[in-house]
Amino acid sequence: KVDYDVCSNYGNWLYSAGVGSDPRDNRKFNMVKQGLDYDGNGDYVRLWVPELQGIKGADIHTPWALSSAALSQAGVTLGETYPQPIVTAPEWSRHINQRPVSTGKEISRHPRGRRGPAHPSVQHKDRGIDFYFSRKKDA
Repeated sequence: KVDYDVCSNYGNWLYSAGVGSDPRDNRKFNMVKQGLDYDGNGDYVRLWVPELQGIKGADIHTPWALSSAALSQAGVTLGETYPQPIVTAPEWSRHINQRPVSTGKEISRHPRGRRGPAHPSVQHKDRGIDFYFSRKKDA
């Protein structure tokens, strides 16, 4: 079965392309972070991108960041068996060597799908709803 919801898919594709509607300024879709959060072991990527099947674990989300030896061992040659990246966003760099937090086979999840503590930090706990919608951010 193929997932197809016209409105949801169209909105998500626009958002992923960076032209969707978002109330927050300068927000970008981070493919590396999403891959680590929702496909920590890379199983989904391996299913649909057979050229990368030899890359183990979360490294599959950033094949361009692997050493020549690791790529060779996986049978991947960037620019030949798998394309060079067209763009590497600066925001991705902080996630490149990050590993998903795992508890057995599952990825540990925040209740809203994010990593990190489930409750706001002490520093931010007193923020009202207006903070998130105002243009001026002090902290």
